[in-house]
Amino acid sequence: MRKHLTLLGLAALSAGLFCAAVFSHAAAKPGASGYHVIKTVPVPGDEGWDYVYVDSDARRVYISHGTHTVVMNADTYAIEGDIPDTQGVHGIAVASDLGRGFTSNGRANTVTIFDLKTLKTIGTVKTDANPDAIIYDPATKRVFTFNGRGKNSTAINAADGSVVGTIPLGGKPEFAVADGKGSVYVNNEDTSELSHLDSQNLKELHRWPLAPCKSPSGLAGDLKSRRLIAVCDDKVSSIVDADSGKVVANPTICEGPDAAAFDPASNYFFASCGDGNLTVIHEDSPDKYTIVENVPTKKTARTMGLDLKTHTIFLPSAEFDPPAPGERRGKMKPGSFAIIVVGK
Repeated sequence: MRKHLTLLGLAALSAGLFCAAVFSHAAAKPGASGYHVIKTVPVPGDEGWDYVYVDSDARRVYISHGTHTVVMNADTYAIEGDIPDTQGVHGIAVASDLGRGFTSNGRANTVTIFDLKTLKTIGTVKTDANPDAIIYDPATKRVFTFNGRGKNSTAINAADGSVVGTIPLGGKPEFAVADGKGSVYVNNEDTSELSHLDSQNLKELHRWPLAPCKSPSGLAGDLKSRRLIAVCDDKVSSIVDADSGKVVANPTICEGPDAAAFDPASNYFFASCGDGNLTVIHEDSPDKYTIVENVPTKKTARTMGLDLKTHTIFLPSAEFDPPAPGERRGKMKPGSFAIIVVGK
């Protein structure tokens, strides 16, 4: 996602494969949604991070962590494994039907393919410059990386790792959603637009403006109602009709978002933000949205993974020293990297 959260100082400490201790967070009273911080789970290593992916069926949480990918149990919060040598990892995608997982390695310009059972690396695939977001499209059984500096998308055959083709995007892509019916949608941060892609024929079908949204990052979708939410700067989100591209609503969200999620069981959209809040929005109908509340989390907790089975949300965060002159952000405080667990 956003560059400043992906490589937050790469003086890595060995994470090891031992289980992290789980500490209870100070009691937080549930608000209108019932969501509140229930745990803070320390994770070894002082590297940066980006996306979190929850495999709800396999009960695993994949956490990008600088040069490697940490695998946590979604129920016990114990660290169960590690995928090494994923240099500058941004995102994780899972093809459960093929038994394979994939990481987008932003510094190496590669995708790592790994076995879902053993977590062992199967192979690597070359992409264009700085693969950031990554998703699996079940309709075509292809993995798509969205390459920040390449300003395009690399399509990979998930079964054998072969590159099928490249889709030009005309700007820096951010997060993407596959609808399972042959369409992929991706935010364009540079142009503040949403691209609608044909995942079979590898072409852009539409490019829709997201105004008043600027610099969209996270994207999530309610595939039943055909609505997408793009989270943007200036506390703005845009709800988009996935068929027409029309912006139907603009719920106010927290400041500094970087991820979005949708829970079909509750009809909640979520936006996670660097200001230390998680905005909860209820989809009352396809064109009506109610802002339920902003759940306090922790500053820097900008990305998240949603567990569709337990409805729990996992947000990585860390603490930083004050920035030195000329620095945008200070150094990460050793031992401060943790997963904030938000649930009911």
